[in-house]
Amino acid sequence: QVQLVESGGGLVQAGGSLRLSCAASERIFSFNTMDWYRQAPGKQQRELVARITSGGSINYADGVKRRFSISRDSAKMTLDLQMNSLKPEDTAVYYCHVGRSGPDYWGQGTQVTVSS
Repeated sequence: QVQLVESGGGLVQAGGSLRLSCAASERIFSFNTMDWYRQAPGKQQRELVARITSGGSINYADGVKRRFSISRDSAKMTLDLQMNSLKPEDTAVYYCHVGRSGPDYWGQGTQVTVSS
């Protein structure tokens, strides 16, 4: 059972920055994909925000390109999300997610609130 623990959420004013971190209980290179998702208030579905693969390919949702940056640290076994120029519409619970052959795993989520 893989454990994922997110940290770094909080309240920030529009235009500000936050850095989220996800600590994994296993080597992160054992995962095929490592992602950040978010679920906005009142929305039932989680949205893929950013993804990095074991091969290093990176993809972002259109709404966060050039503002968010995903990275990984294999030594620390962490997956990070640097969020700049935050907007009120970025308010959501942010979840770390990893996948490989077999089951995938989710963290418990961390709240990000951006005030206008």
